[in-house]
Amino acid sequence: MVRYRPPQPAKSPYITEAGFAALEQEARDLWVRRREVVQALSAAAAEGDRSENAEYIYRKKQLREMDYRIRYLQKRLPALKVVSSQPADPALVFFGAWITLEDEVGDEQVYRIVGADEFDPKKGWISIDSPVARALLKRRLDEEVSVETPSGRRDFVITSICYRNPD
Repeated sequence: MVRYRPPQPAKSPYITEAGFAALEQEARDLWVRRREVVQALSAAAAEGDRSENAEYIYRKKQLREMDYRIRYLQKRLPALKVVSSQPADPALVFFGAWITLEDEVGDEQVYRIVGADEFDPKKGWISIDSPVARALLKRRLDEEVSVETPSGRRDFVITSICYRNPD
């Protein structure tokens, strides 16, 4: 039985300068680490029976995962568009903005809209493709925003928009 899964929607091609540099560095580091893994793999293969050789099996899996990530980065990096300038109207929410939102209870949350390849929920960085980011784009200060989340509809008020790190 084959389970059909429709293709994922294409990710936005936008990325910050720091995010692009981090992906380039990851690609360079992967190539260096790959050489080490290939050497360890050939040493494990030289030990004899490969079917029961845990080191060989582990290194093959590690190499496969690294090659997958390298292929992804080789395709993705040329397609990315680095956004390095501030928008013409900094009073509106655009890519790269730090936005402070206040919910119905009065709790504040700070989000930064970044590319799909660099989002980090721990830092409060959300992907431009996320429902929250899509709802915030082109909104103004003190504007009310409704977002449909998996836990239900949530309402926020934009209390701050900044294009430099507020810390």
